[in-house]
Amino acid sequence: MTQAKAGDTIGIHYTGTLTSGEVFDSSEGRDPLEFTLGSGMIIKGLDQAIYGMIVGEKKVAVIAAADAYGDMNPDARQAVPRSEFPDDIPAEVGTQLQMQSPEGQVIPVTIAEVSDTEITLDANHMLAGKDLTFDFEITGIDAA
Repeated sequence: MTQAKAGDTIGIHYTGTLTSGEVFDSSEGRDPLEFTLGSGMIIKGLDQAIYGMIVGEKKVAVIAAADAYGDMNPDARQAVPRSEFPDDIPAEVGTQLQMQSPEGQVIPVTIAEVSDTEITLDANHMLAGKDLTFDFEITGIDAA
């Protein structure tokens, strides 16, 4: 049997949960997720958990935040004066928006706080700072 190694195209079915048990993503009802092992296409901790596995093998991997989407970066939060915030956008905590960097790069942000004078935008990934658990099965290995 072929064991998963760097450069192989891997297929997995998975369910990702937070430490609370809340499901944040799943391939259920969809085609398996396909990626090249070791290429950085998926989070580091999940990528590392797959090495040496074979088709049909199942595993539960607990991945620390540092090996998932990283720790929360306080510098990725920015307060914007409410007077500069567009009136046509609802100023509600949890609203997801897109900003543009001076270089033209699109940056997803979430409204983290709202006060009478400011709206705080957070560019951290929604799973940053969170440990994750993936329950997954290898559905395919296309050797490099």
